[in-house]
Amino acid sequence: MNTPPQTMLCMAIHGAGGPEVLQPETRPVPQPKDGEILVQVAAAGVNRPDVSQRLGRYPPPAGASDLPGLEISGTVAALGPGASRYKIGDKVCALAHGGGYAEYCTVPESHALPVPQGFSMVEAAAIPETFFTVWVNAFMTGKLAAGETILIHGGSSGIGTTAIMLAHALGAKSIVTAGSDAKLQACRDLGADHGINYRTQDFVAEVKRITENKGVNVILDMVGGSYVQRNFECAAMDARIVQIAFQQGYKIDGFDLRPISAKRLVYTGSALRPRTVAQKGAIARSLEEAVGPLWAKGKCKPLIDSTFPLRDAAKAHARMETSEHIGKIVMTV
Repeated sequence: MNTPPQTMLCMAIHGAGGPEVLQPETRPVPQPKDGEILVQVAAAGVNRPDVSQRLGRYPPPAGASDLPGLEISGTVAALGPGASRYKIGDKVCALAHGGGYAEYCTVPESHALPVPQGFSMVEAAAIPETFFTVWVNAFMTGKLAAGETILIHGGSSGIGTTAIMLAHALGAKSIVTAGSDAKLQACRDLGADHGINYRTQDFVAEVKRITENKGVNVILDMVGGSYVQRNFECAAMDARIVQIAFQQGYKIDGFDLRPISAKRLVYTGSALRPRTVAQKGAIARSLEEAVGPLWAKGKCKPLIDSTFPLRDAAKAHARMETSEHIGKIVMTV
């Protein structure tokens, strides 16, 4: 492989605002530090945290690139000191601490996975952020087991579609909420057992009906707000509720905590980006061990909604903000 160039195209955020603040820039190609690899980016996933960062609501953590982009696929272009698993030319996908909206991106080697056989670079770019998030929250923290039932809010999102596929592949049942019949059908096509249109149905009543009033064992929620109390009503005894975002807000009036003790609930939450390099590396290894064999069989391929060239990052963000997408939005480089 050729030596990386000195400069690269990237899409930077020029002030908080709408999609139009994403503008092309030329910057120096970053250099991999100890334990890092430099990846020539082929594709980059678009995620809600990117939108929040663009709006000025999610500043990058200390030490992270100011460029958006939390997941990439591509080819290893250079190795930092101590990086030894991959060699130059290897195809990888990786969780990034930022900087994915660019032609080159550095990532910790431990956060990279080999591109599964038979996966396109677009599909591979849709793995890291969503699969890491679902794996650590629904399975490592939520301890979803075969035979149990998970309630997945936002079932047609990148996170939701990933959770459906993993639950189905690993022997769990899933109930999903989404905002249209078309989205619910897409969820069923991926393996969801039941779908609830939150615009026309009361998801609490539907969950109780579906489970014969037993409730669900795990809840994966990115909505927050009024959903928190309603999740308690949907939960079975000893259920685990994992909060991964607060799209409806994080301040709740009249919150009743009594179901936590009455049902012995575990209510927890997490964010992926602030975790340490070692913690994210451990998630990567657990995911590779448990889900890698499924990928090797061509299972659990990310559902791709749409692709956009890197220079059209604004259009990709506009697509995400419509909330009409089903699956992942990916940019190609």
